Amino acid sequence: MTLSRRNIGLLLAPLLAVIMWWLTGGLEPQARKVATIMVFCLAFWMTEVIPLSMTAFLGVVMAILTGIADINTAFQNLGHPIILLFIGSFLLARSMTRHGLDKRIALFILSRKVFQKSLFSMFLGFSLVSYVLSMWVSNSVTVAMLLPLMIGVLQLIQEPESRKSPAPFFLLGIAYSASIGGVSTIIGSPPNLIGVNYLAKEGISIDFLQWMMMALPISLSMYAFMLLYVRWFLKKFRFSAEGIRAYVEEHTHTQPPISKGEQITMGVFTLAVVLWLSPGVFNLLGMEAAYTFMSTYFAESTVAVLAALLLFLIPPGQENGGEGTLTAGDLVKIDWDTILLFGGGMALGQLVVTSGLADVIGAGITSFIDPGQLIILVFVLVGGVLMLTEVSSNTAIAITFVPIIIGILNQLQLPELYPVLGVVVACSMAFMLPVATPPNAIVYGSKQVPISTMVKTGLVLNLVGTVVITAWVVFYLSL
Repeated sequence: MTLSRRNIGLLLAPLLAVIMWWLTGGLEPQARKVATIMVFCLAFWMTEVIPLSMTAFLGVVMAILTGIADINTAFQNLGHPIILLFIGSFLLARSMTRHGLDKRIALFILSRKVFQKSLFSMFLGFSLVSYVLSMWVSNSVTVAMLLPLMIGVLQLIQEPESRKSPAPFFLLGIAYSASIGGVSTIIGSPPNLIGVNYLAKEGISIDFLQWMMMALPISLSMYAFMLLYVRWFLKKFRFSAEGIRAYVEEHTHTQPPISKGEQITMGVFTLAVVLWLSPGVFNLLGMEAAYTFMSTYFAESTVAVLAALLLFLIPPGQENGGEGTLTAGDLVKIDWDTILLFGGGMALGQLVVTSGLADVIGAGITSFIDPGQLIILVFVLVGGVLMLTEVSSNTAIAITFVPIIIGILNQLQLPELYPVLGVVVACSMAFMLPVATPPNAIVYGSKQVPISTMVKTGLVLNLVGTVVITAWVVFYLSL
């Protein structure tokens, strides 16, 4: 009888918890309890015994039962403004998907002749859609939307007599583009929000534009390498431009005229982006009064909720029965698992800090790391988190390790902003395994990407990603 992944987790979690309790006898009682709970939760997260969000809630309940936290403060993160930012941005993405705006954007880009000249130029068109959309829409939604389009196109590319197909590299490249693009904005990937929130607790405030100015160069560097890397694989395959043009034209011509729902969604989305970017623009221009006003009254969370409310309030003519662009039915179709994971996980992460466990771990690591070896420290932190993300949710890893890394930086009396940025970005740069990120899982589920191909292709990107992120962090620290 073979043990399932779930059964392994049910056996492993309590065993690791007992070992952790035995190993940490010298810690303060609160820190010892938190360490034990976190190891238990990590085992559950990695083996997915129960939904990820429920594991986070299990950890919080265990903290209450063991006297680490009281009920009044344990779940307060569920009302955190960043939860509202999550909900608002997910509803914006839902409106795009519901009304077909995301598919229209994809077909519009792919219908440009510049993207129909070669196999790589076609891949470039798809990957650009994936990269740009993932800045604003869930990575998993972006790849799930593109997958049917890509499979249809790939059927035209595949030569019946050939055993080799460009499909694995094509699909992997689209998944990687989504993960890389998602780090560019605060709302692009859950770990970004987690990092911003923990930095805010340390008195470091990051607005939407500031994040883009720091993360976009990292993202673009990785995207450029990924394009060159995938191009090297795609050069081995032949390509028929006529079939692709026919496919794109067929799907473009069958697209209905742009609907009122799409127009409203695009208008509300544009308004949200303008409001998100405005405080950073005013700050750059030295307009302090305008920056203060926008930051106070139009914070990222407020804008996201306002945008969602507008989508519920504005009816798209008669095409929706007189209801809003979004309806009550759309509320149940957003990613509540991630939202609840974030709320429960933030509570666990906060316990790592308040119990003193983060400082203990930080002191342990700093005892054998020379503060002068900054490049090595950043490389180890980034590489370690990136590889851990291969076997667990990037959100769960960020929740668990960002406060620990802040504790390490505090012990070394090093600036927190850029190393935390690097670690948070690394959480979304895992490319080797299906379980690492939702985009990886989605393309693997197409049955056209062998696991061996994903591991070998992703390993190179993991190593390059660690180097690229480390280089940018060190560069920022040197300024």
